[in-house]
Amino acid sequence: MNFENLFAERMSVMKRSSIREILKLTARPEVISFAGGLPAPELFPTERFAEAAAKVITEQGQQALQYSPTEGMAELRELIAGRLSTPDFHIDPANVLMVTGSQQGLDLICRIFLNDSDKMVVENPTYLGMLMASRPYHPRYLPVETDDDGIVIDTLDDALEARPKMVYTVPNFQNPQGVTLSTERREQLIDRTYNRSLVVIEDNPYGELRYSGSDQPSLISMDAAKRGASGVEGNIIYLGTFSKILAPGLRIGWIVANDAIIDKLVQIKQSADLHSSTLTQYIAYEVSRDGFLESHIGKLREVYRQRRDVMLDALETYFPAEVTWRKPEGGLFLMVTLPEQVDAYDLLQRALEYDVAFVPGGDFHIGKSGWNTFRLNFSNAQPDMIVEGVKRLAALLKEELVTPAAAHK
Repeated sequence: MNFENLFAERMSVMKRSSIREILKLTARPEVISFAGGLPAPELFPTERFAEAAAKVITEQGQQALQYSPTEGMAELRELIAGRLSTPDFHIDPANVLMVTGSQQGLDLICRIFLNDSDKMVVENPTYLGMLMASRPYHPRYLPVETDDDGIVIDTLDDALEARPKMVYTVPNFQNPQGVTLSTERREQLIDRTYNRSLVVIEDNPYGELRYSGSDQPSLISMDAAKRGASGVEGNIIYLGTFSKILAPGLRIGWIVANDAIIDKLVQIKQSADLHSSTLTQYIAYEVSRDGFLESHIGKLREVYRQRRDVMLDALETYFPAEVTWRKPEGGLFLMVTLPEQVDAYDLLQRALEYDVAFVPGGDFHIGKSGWNTFRLNFSNAQPDMIVEGVKRLAALLKEELVTPAAAHK
């Protein structure tokens, strides 16, 4: 039976994640992979999780194994609201919705807002997961340029003239580039989007993983200050996750938004999965409480800072002069730009012969651009492996600049 004629039309724009497919190619133990956005597994607090899980099952097993409210575990929402609040900006737990990883948050947001052909502003390049979540609704993407300070405001102004319904940004250590939106440009973005008939998605999975530079205020708090509000009232929707600061296997994320948006998100989440896992929410809360999460994030910063610096030093030492790269202040990634004649997709096939892997940048870009870029992850490999992997890439690149990959086919 041919099922192709039975699938919904929206499936025509869906495809497997290129990153997930590349990770299958890197399963060989000899491959040094800079491809996945993976936290360091040796830093997972497994003992704390074991203690928390045992305590939850022993003391609260009946509640933790039962159905729970769609909005999420009350204590966990209070913890998250408290961590995101400041002396001048208070988040009520009622404005926090627990989701099954922030990826589900993106999916739910697209489901409640996007109609076919709605216009959506995205950084170019942008997070591939957002493109995957939004494509089934056939939006018209309005790509805006970025540089070392994030969104280039002149191109944002041009995009806003087209009257988009949504603006999506990863303002801190953006995936895939690693760039951070400067304070000045945050203020400009808020000024441009304030009281417009649109929503701004502030996706912040990496914000607490800063290794240099100064912390930046959240867009949602800046929007509140501009409104003279002390809570969540505006058009900013904030997303966060435990995936990068505790463990991705939890699949626990959160959305912060005003009352009207949370109400619609709860309705659509009920149709999706009723609620996120009760058990993992209880365990996440038990692991995070009593200041443990803050101390754990401190350890992550120390290790990831070292690995970032090792990668940047190795790139500076070994890469050809014709190749450039971003220098992130935090997060997990940086993006490399190759000379225009080098195709990163072709390069990856040869890189695997050198037992090293990365993610080509084309899939992160809107339009026919970015084919000569690739993303590197520095959080998952030990320092010596980072150096060795960069050396392998450097040897390949030096050969490539003499004989392009197409000539090897």
